[in-house]
Amino acid sequence: MKLASLKQGRDGRLVVVSSDLAWYADAGHIVPTLQAALDDWDRVEGDLRNLATDLDHEVIPRERFHERDAAAPLPRAYQWADGSAYVNHVALVRQARGAEMPETFWHDPLMYQGGSDGFLGPRDPIPLADESWGCDLEAEVVVVTGDVPLGASREDALAAVRLVGLTNDVSLRNLIPGELAKGFGFFQSKPASAFSPVFVTPDALGDWWRDGKLHRKLMVDLNGAPFGRAEAGEDMTFDFGTLIAHAAKTRALGAGTIIGSGTVSNRDADGGPGKPIAQGGVGYSCLAEVRTVETIRDGKASTPFLKAGDTVRIWAEDDKHHPIFGTIEQTVEG
Repeated sequence: MKLASLKQGRDGRLVVVSSDLAWYADAGHIVPTLQAALDDWDRVEGDLRNLATDLDHEVIPRERFHERDAAAPLPRAYQWADGSAYVNHVALVRQARGAEMPETFWHDPLMYQGGSDGFLGPRDPIPLADESWGCDLEAEVVVVTGDVPLGASREDALAAVRLVGLTNDVSLRNLIPGELAKGFGFFQSKPASAFSPVFVTPDALGDWWRDGKLHRKLMVDLNGAPFGRAEAGEDMTFDFGTLIAHAAKTRALGAGTIIGSGTVSNRDADGGPGKPIAQGGVGYSCLAEVRTVETIRDGKASTPFLKAGDTVRIWAEDDKHHPIFGTIEQTVEG
């Protein structure tokens, strides 16, 4: 089942989207918003699934689904917590600045709590008031949970996953060092993130969703050129069950909590830092990583951060090269 929110008010209008992303059916007679559906999932899930089946069988009224009309599936959420499950990415960044990486990073997930009072739609521009802030894309996988009890096990945490999707977790890299130096974490350096047009139930992903990981390539284009083709299921040190359980160690998580994987990152086949696509590698899911590799290799970064007019595309494909979650496509707007 694939769910989306059309732009309407603050919380959108819930629709069920066909498997091929071509059509939608309004779900308002069942539940008005995705958050309301997550709050009452046990009661409404069956009705939403029946609506999805009827839509795919073309036995109910339907309308064309246009991704430009979609808000983020959850236009705002009670909680957005982003992990850093691909420790390869963390190791490279620390190596570039000559910082030793604590051994605990391989066993204890990193996670921060981001702003969730307003998310960008998949085709909304990326607002950027000052290019000197160092605007970066971050292509990630996300999950949305139901209620997760305090102290949940990894297995219980995985069972609470209701939906899977993608995000462009925008970062302002040049603001991060100053904020972290204060010892109080991210705030100004983490503006609104954008999410894929649809979120998908794990069962609809089949074998692509297993062991708490999405086993598909995360496709990233920058200004029309291939930039990243990393395998989301590889080099993921902490699966989503582990990330959710980590978040729930000292608090219960409410239905509608979004958990991010952090930047998807693969090591090269020889075990070293990843290579650009043009050099036979799988590329990168953020600019900071390619800049890190350049710093390690050349002593300085040469790839610029995003500027006004740059366009980012993020998606994942099925076996027929059709987008599974739709496409995030954003242009930086000064």
